[in-house]
Amino acid sequence: MRLYFYGILPVGLGLAASLCAADAQAQTTATLRGTVADSASGRPLNGVSVQVLGRPGGTAADALGTFRLGGLPAGTYTVQASGLGFAPRTQTLTLAAGATGTVTLRLPATSLTLAEVTVAQPRDPNQSLAAISNIDKLLRPVNSAQDLLPLVPGLVIAQHAGGGKAEQIFIRGFDVDHGTDFNVSIDGLPVNMVSHAHGQGYADFHFVIPETVDQLRVYKGPYTARFGDFATAGAGEFTTKTRLDQSQVKVELGQFDTRRAVALVNLLPLNGHLLGKGPENAYVAAEYNFTNSYFDAKQHFNRFNGLAKYTGQLSDRTSLMLLASRFSSRWDASGQIPERGIREGVISRFGSIDPTEGGSTSRTNASAVLTTELPHEAVLRQQVYYSRYDFNLYSNFTFFLNNPVDGDQIRQTDGRNIWGYTGTYERNFQLGSRSLRTTAGLGTRLDDIDLALRNSVRRTVTDTIVTGRVYEQNLNGYLDATLNLTDRLTLNAALRADYFRFRFREDRADSLSGRAGKARVSPKLNLYYDVTPAVQLFVRSGFGFHSNDARAVVTNPAGNVLPRAIGYEAGSTFKPVPTLVVNTALWALHLQDELVYVGDEGVVESAGRTRRYGVDVAARYQLTRSLFADVDLNFNQGRLVGEPSSANRIPLAPTFTSVGGLTLRRPGGFSASLRYRHIDSRPANEDNSVRAKGYFLFDAVATYTKRRFQVGATVENLLNVEWNQAQFDTTTRLRNEAAPVSELHFTPGTPFFAKLNASVLF
Repeated sequence: MRLYFYGILPVGLGLAASLCAADAQAQTTATLRGTVADSASGRPLNGVSVQVLGRPGGTAADALGTFRLGGLPAGTYTVQASGLGFAPRTQTLTLAAGATGTVTLRLPATSLTLAEVTVAQPRDPNQSLAAISNIDKLLRPVNSAQDLLPLVPGLVIAQHAGGGKAEQIFIRGFDVDHGTDFNVSIDGLPVNMVSHAHGQGYADFHFVIPETVDQLRVYKGPYTARFGDFATAGAGEFTTKTRLDQSQVKVELGQFDTRRAVALVNLLPLNGHLLGKGPENAYVAAEYNFTNSYFDAKQHFNRFNGLAKYTGQLSDRTSLMLLASRFSSRWDASGQIPERGIREGVISRFGSIDPTEGGSTSRTNASAVLTTELPHEAVLRQQVYYSRYDFNLYSNFTFFLNNPVDGDQIRQTDGRNIWGYTGTYERNFQLGSRSLRTTAGLGTRLDDIDLALRNSVRRTVTDTIVTGRVYEQNLNGYLDATLNLTDRLTLNAALRADYFRFRFREDRADSLSGRAGKARVSPKLNLYYDVTPAVQLFVRSGFGFHSNDARAVVTNPAGNVLPRAIGYEAGSTFKPVPTLVVNTALWALHLQDELVYVGDEGVVESAGRTRRYGVDVAARYQLTRSLFADVDLNFNQGRLVGEPSSANRIPLAPTFTSVGGLTLRRPGGFSASLRYRHIDSRPANEDNSVRAKGYFLFDAVATYTKRRFQVGATVENLLNVEWNQAQFDTTTRLRNEAAPVSELHFTPGTPFFAKLNASVLF
């Protein structure tokens, strides 16, 4: 199989130049290395802030709790480590020119106080939402995989296939379907699927066990070079834990025959060794979930997840991460229902027109990350990964529109192998008294896919619409540089290059087969200014893109294969008082005309150019020592460009979303949270003649934790509001209906839903 590297030649040359660059100060400066851990458990503290007092900048501890600060002139320094929920600790040492000093910092747990939060992120300035995300990690309850994506401030989801499909995602004025304009990854594994049978960018996150997730890094807009395909509205990077605080067995029971069991077990004792003599950690986790859900027809939903992860320091300069996971799921679905079906008494609100919808899916992942420290304050990180993915879905969106006798059910299948490599080379330079941090990256991803779209009747295939094999490869490279222009002003500039090769071989029709190739260059430019330690201003801009389905590309290679997105924003992260953290952004995003492959019909549609503007506000406030409040407010306006005002609405694009709540954390182990989520009513079609209905819901969570056990309860939709999840303006025909009707179709949202859980900790 051929690999096409010429699309990233400019970045490759930049990487070579960085590797060969001289560091004139290498022998005259010192390096500080160290580790940070929880003083009680010895668990490495990933993401804890580390800085040398009295000097600008800083860094963060990695997954093993290790950190490195280079380019320090000889002298005596005090290094401090601090993190939310931990008391800061300092250590003083003297460094000689050309020498490396080491420190070990142990942080004791303490009550959470937002006065500890810092607004600047010297290690990764583009992560301007880091302060908000770090607070949310400790405060926002996560009870299922569906709760993980909404941890992204301003992101709202909707489910519409019995819990088995990927959720529909709304963010920054986008209905991004299942992930077309939002990039998702976990431990460096890409979640979005290119040329997926059900929709471009399909991001099924259900293979993640929520109790294993450690951190979330959020990047709104196309401003960060590390992300390429699908990162137009933004990206979410999740990481799983390196070591469990405690091993755990958890059981959960709820309404609608809901039951869930989770087990998480550390495999190595503290300071245990397996492959090396440095710090090592390993654990396994498993999850089983079953529910019949709240629909009239039982959903028979079941899901299994398994995970094994090892992270170790093999030597002073080399660390290794190994990960393997397995996910499988089966379900029956009630599908979307028409408003007239309920109005005319054909079905109940929780009924279905075609109760034979449903499907199955599975994913197996393997990943290895090798991180090596090189001379001249450089770090080389290399990751290889493989995924095997299978998807089988029966849907019926139009009921009896095309086939009045047997119905319009379709079957979509997707079986693929994914191979990938990502390599980054980081190096710090001293330009006089200023620091320049550079990152050069190279990567490739290859998807080998068997796809099919078929007609079916009650899950029996009757005809084939499209079937064939897709080979799609992305090669990419980028060069990212962050320069401290002054002690307060930071410049981040980057250039990313992507090259795609598409090939589709239709099994029956040569006219639908073909090859194509396309390149895209995406520059980024961002500025950050620290007015005070409590106020940071930023201005950001960048180009991004999302790829189109290979089946559409090969039949029209002259079209917009990689439609460009242009984004820019200005904002601030600030603390008007010590216990209040606020992030605001005024943003705009423009998308080119694009081709959209509609997997449900096997046809190509043009969506046209769009432009969006909006305001994001996120606030986290500590009212008392134990009581916290949070709120996200997102105002958006989007329009189709070049269309008359009477027909220029972007279907399903949200205009206002908000989530928030109150959280109580008592020192004795009791915590509770009352939360709300809201999305406004919005156009469901271009002329706004059909509107998707908004909702306002309350959820509640309470837990009580002691050293060896935990008990808890959750309630979704506390007030039992009738609400709609996924909603579409669809033309359908019911059985024996004289003519088709275009109106709102929807999946009913969860009614009052209570669950209890109990855990044993050891």
